[in-house]
Amino acid sequence: MKSAVLGMGAWGTTFAQVLADAGGEVTIWGRDQETASEINSAHTNSKRLAGVDLHPAIRATTDAQEALDGAELVIVAIPSQSARQILAPIAPLVGPDAIAVSLMKGVELGTDQRMSEVLCEALNLPLDRVVVVSGPNLAAEIAAKQPTATVVSGVNADNVAKVAAASSNSYFRPYTNHDLVGVELCGAVKNVIAVAVGMAQGKGFGHNTTATIITRGLAEITRLGLKLGAELETFQGLAGMGDLIATCASPLSRNHTLGKHIGQGLTLDQAVAETGGTAEGAKSCRSVAALAQHQGVEMPITNAVVAVLYDGLPVDEMTRRLLSRPQKAEGAQYGL
Repeated sequence: MKSAVLGMGAWGTTFAQVLADAGGEVTIWGRDQETASEINSAHTNSKRLAGVDLHPAIRATTDAQEALDGAELVIVAIPSQSARQILAPIAPLVGPDAIAVSLMKGVELGTDQRMSEVLCEALNLPLDRVVVVSGPNLAAEIAAKQPTATVVSGVNADNVAKVAAASSNSYFRPYTNHDLVGVELCGAVKNVIAVAVGMAQGKGFGHNTTATIITRGLAEITRLGLKLGAELETFQGLAGMGDLIATCASPLSRNHTLGKHIGQGLTLDQAVAETGGTAEGAKSCRSVAALAQHQGVEMPITNAVVAVLYDGLPVDEMTRRLLSRPQKAEGAQYGL
């Protein structure tokens, strides 16, 4: 299939590689002429994927019309909070039958919308032409062609199957899932939990603390998802626990790295600069917290991350607050 990848970051470039290795024709679009020229001439993207040789058939351009002309798949890999602003001007260039594929993981500030909903509005598409890819997808490892699996989700089974087939190769295995709400919430909220894990590790806390935050974080994600109509099984699979483990445990995770810098005493601006790239959890934590509040769902870890990043709460105090919450049964059917 012919694909246009919108975004020259690490994940967009890596997914372009995945599609090319699956036999697809791929053009990457972005606004950085230097990176586009490097991809075309040297077949590398040294700013975002240092040391990785890209498939020689991948092309890059700063001309959106050139990238989108004839594209059957429109892969969106841009920062979630910038998506609407970037996509709206190029919406008329998207083909009448093209499938939009979101690689983004976040909830939009101000609207509480998931990225599939943002794509529908920004690109003027019906929901059945939007598909989401999510899972334990650390870009650097996939770019190195280490084996991994992912989840492809959407409301139209035929379009989900097309995206899964277009991205299936020897090292990248897609599974399909019809629970779009659950898959997207997992992808958005796990970034926030990874920031919390990084904060704790930056303070020198060990594996017990990490395991506690991960498992209680999964409970938070599940509570919100079930309230919004998602399915419990999703949170136990690749998009849920799988992606949560990868993002919370790996030093390759920008969200984990940013949190670690915060735990070591850096300000948010300093941590963002040190981390490089986009750590979605730093912005999505506020929109996730707002969504949870509007739904009446308790999310103490998410709220704690917001308090540390934006209200000046010390990480030590965050930990004390979380541990001093009222005692309760662990299960409680995700009610509290």
